[in-house]
Amino acid sequence: MSATEREEAQARFERDVDDYLSYLAGVRNLSENTVRAYGVDLEAFCAWCRREGVPGATASHRDLRRYLAELMRAGYSERTVNRHLSAIRGLYRWRVGQERSDADAASALASPKLSKTLPRTMSDADVGALVETCDATTVEGVRDRAFLELLYATGARISEVSRLDVGDLDMAQAQVRLFGKGSKERVVPVYQRALRAVAAYMRDARPDLVARRRRGGHTTALFVSTRGNRMSADALRTCFERHARLAGLDEGITPHAMRHTYATELLGGGADLRSVQELLGHESLSTTQIYTHLSVDRLKEATRQAHPRGE
Repeated sequence: MSATEREEAQARFERDVDDYLSYLAGVRNLSENTVRAYGVDLEAFCAWCRREGVPGATASHRDLRRYLAELMRAGYSERTVNRHLSAIRGLYRWRVGQERSDADAASALASPKLSKTLPRTMSDADVGALVETCDATTVEGVRDRAFLELLYATGARISEVSRLDVGDLDMAQAQVRLFGKGSKERVVPVYQRALRAVAAYMRDARPDLVARRRRGGHTTALFVSTRGNRMSADALRTCFERHARLAGLDEGITPHAMRHTYATELLGGGADLRSVQELLGHESLSTTQIYTHLSVDRLKEATRQAHPRGE
């Protein structure tokens, strides 16, 4: 293959990458952040292909292994390399499905083994300290309290909370409708303390915030910024981090730690694994099973108390 032919083949492959990202956003309904992450990883792969003179469309299993090896030598973690591999696998699988290729060189690639790390969780005291940093005399503080209480009550992803509309909350039934990855819908119960916090926000704070919209009009968004617009996932994450600092919590605490805490508390309280899987919106039970390791100490204590020979 001549240099010109290689250049044309690589250009076609990179157009396939653009089409694949459009598919992820438009058909798979993946979040903007996820699609952006896939795009960054695939852009890095395309740059490597150009640098090494490897046409991406016809890259062999050996070529792809060489690329992953280069990432490892560059000092990337196993988790990051796995993320790159996931993006490449998805692209090659999609190309075969779209009949743009006859072979999937990425399908047989083995993933680097990840070291087993348990999710970071918070104590109930940590959550209490976090919520107490919200100033109940301001509309922003009332909103932030409602946000944090709802996050803890549902184990929702931060992106799911950002997408919430007022109509997704059923106060009478004490439940909320969440839309997870791929817009998959699930209904999660909400305890009364969180409902009271949300009700106070809806009554005392949200109307004031919505009234600040420059363009006027109405918004269906549940959580609204100081300018009256829907709070993005990044805005909610920044809000969480600000209150975490005020509460004196570890800098590594993130909104996802609240989700981990939710799952751990449910399993520790006796909920079955299948129910927790459904509440979290996990596709695979194996994803939920990691939380069982976090409840081992509680299970040991329960055994000591309940077993006739326990001490």
